Amino acid sequence: MLTSRSVFGLFSYPAHQPREKQLSHIVEIKTEVRDVAAARAACQRLKLEPPVEGKTRLFSGEVEGLAVHLPDWRYPVVFETGTGQAHFDNFNERWGKRVELDRFLQSYGVEKAKLEARKAGHSVYEQPQEDGSIKLTVQVGGAA
Repeated sequence: MLTSRSVFGLFSYPAHQPREKQLSHIVEIKTEVRDVAAARAACQRLKLEPPVEGKTRLFSGEVEGLAVHLPDWRYPVVFETGTGQAHFDNFNERWGKRVELDRFLQSYGVEKAKLEARKAGHSVYEQPQEDGSIKLTVQVGGAA
């Protein structure tokens, strides 16, 4: 399982609560790529080719899943959406830098959180942070 190093701030401000009772939580998210729509949104966000479903050839063999082509990677990363497992050959970063995979996982996590929050009828606001993390603000009850 891959773990994203990104930490997202999720803030909930229900309209019916006074400001002093509003909740704030910092949540660390383990990222398993299972949602094709969120993966597509992450690729679009990073200006990558859309992911491709099917069998993909890696150096070590063939694997089936959702293939994402990362910048300067010799082979794509393939995600089994049923299990969340990721397959890739980057030859100890000679064939692709881990930072590019981390960027994709962060974008996927943000896009998945936004999709789920909006599906539940909440507003979502996004703020990039100086350290490269992304702060998401989820307002319960508002749609945006």
